[in-house]
Amino acid sequence: MSALKLTQIGNSVGVILPKEMLAYLKVEKGDTLFVSESANGGYTLTPYDPELDEQVKLGREFMREFRDTFHQLAK
Repeated sequence: MSALKLTQIGNSVGVILPKEMLAYLKVEKGDTLFVSESANGGYTLTPYDPELDEQVKLGREFMREFRDTFHQLAK
């Protein structure tokens, strides 16, 4: 666990992430991070869009449900 300090950045307040954390998240300057609430009352920081993840999950379920149809169409 790391303690991060809030700092003034122009007219805003921000957090500077250590390079180890950036490497772990596989992000760099200019990338977008997403924050979502966790079940335990905290927050999760991720480089992946949770809404897109849900759309992909629904697409995979649809493809699995109609797998035979897609197989026939591919012929």
